[in-house]
Amino acid sequence: MPTTTVAAAPRTPSPSPSSSSSSSSSSSPSPSAVAGSARRVPVLWLALLATPVAAANNATVLILDDMGRALGISTAGASWLVTVFALALAIATPLIATLVRRRGTRTALWLSAAFVAAGTAVVATSPWLPLTLAGRAGQAAGGAGMVAIAMNLAGTARRMGVISAGSGILGAVGPLLGERLTDGLSWRAALSVVLVTLLAVPAVSRHTTRVPAAEGRFDARGAVLLAVLSSSLVLLPSNPLPALAAAAVAGVLLALHIRRRPDGYVPAAALRSRLFRGSVLMALALSASYFTLLFAIPRLIADRAGWSTGSVATGQMAAMITGSLLTLGFAAVAARLGRTRVRAILLVVGTLAATAAVFAHSAVILFFAIGFAVFSATGVNATQSMVAASAVPDSQRPTGIGLFQLSYLMGGALGPALATLLVLG
Repeated sequence: MPTTTVAAAPRTPSPSPSSSSSSSSSSSPSPSAVAGSARRVPVLWLALLATPVAAANNATVLILDDMGRALGISTAGASWLVTVFALALAIATPLIATLVRRRGTRTALWLSAAFVAAGTAVVATSPWLPLTLAGRAGQAAGGAGMVAIAMNLAGTARRMGVISAGSGILGAVGPLLGERLTDGLSWRAALSVVLVTLLAVPAVSRHTTRVPAAEGRFDARGAVLLAVLSSSLVLLPSNPLPALAAAAVAGVLLALHIRRRPDGYVPAAALRSRLFRGSVLMALALSASYFTLLFAIPRLIADRAGWSTGSVATGQMAAMITGSLLTLGFAAVAARLGRTRVRAILLVVGTLAATAAVFAHSAVILFFAIGFAVFSATGVNATQSMVAASAVPDSQRPTGIGLFQLSYLMGGALGPALATLLVLG
């Protein structure tokens, strides 16, 4: 198996989240060779591949009203364009990670590029909400591939920190960029910024190779059950009883399926690992908190402090860029801090962000809240993805990273729904 399909975290005996190293399978090159091959893709190309997805997701934060008016629906109805994008992003991520493991990075890369291009074409021309939702889902499926591939090729926590911080910065610029594009062109232009990711595809493709098809059948049943479970959990805030029933049924069926096929789409080895479970739960919680505050805080500042939309967008962007830059430094020193301290810092900062959003009436404190939230979310992505990858067998590392990203992106899908329920109404 080519070394371009290895997962991001190398494994060593050290317990730190950034120091594990191994090959992607028992037949792969030595650990040092694997780590070196991952670094052959310049990290800035990987950042360009992944970060526009964050901008595309967040570009809708300040234009929900505009999208609703254009499509003749309410703001809450327009928020489905956000939820569908984030949900499709979450569901497609482990699928693309499995494709990377079975078919190689190059196939997954160009398929993802095709989804981005086709989905954007639909979004740019569709006159109806259902068709626009399908286009957003296509964009998200392609974007999921770009993120999964960038993480697979990152190789170290420091490089992963660059990607996560870049995503935070582009995510910070996203709301203001979306508003400016909507004012100057249209909301469809704002929803098309994901096209920027295509600029990195040729350069990253040059560092990949084709691989023969992997042996064994794809675990389609496991993939469907996980998708149903993920979708049901995301729909809990808006449709609690049906979503809870669907999640319970899908969860039971998935658990039984994993017992029958422990090396399938959801590896039993990952679920048995306390490190993996802890990383996944942290990613889900801190990501959900961040994306909830991302959509809620502009409205809270406008209501509680009387700021204009433009002023809120500028202040929020500055706070989020600051939080993202802190992530870059935090990822660089995470190995020296140790796993327990890293987790404690992220959880404390994330809790402070949520608490400030609930009780604060000062715009300055609310800006601090979104800065803390983006730091905790991008920090957990940069550091705990390494821990999750080191907790699964070498041959399943792309899948492990995909499942970790699923939990993180589920938070991104839950956030707009929770913000709509709690604040946007």
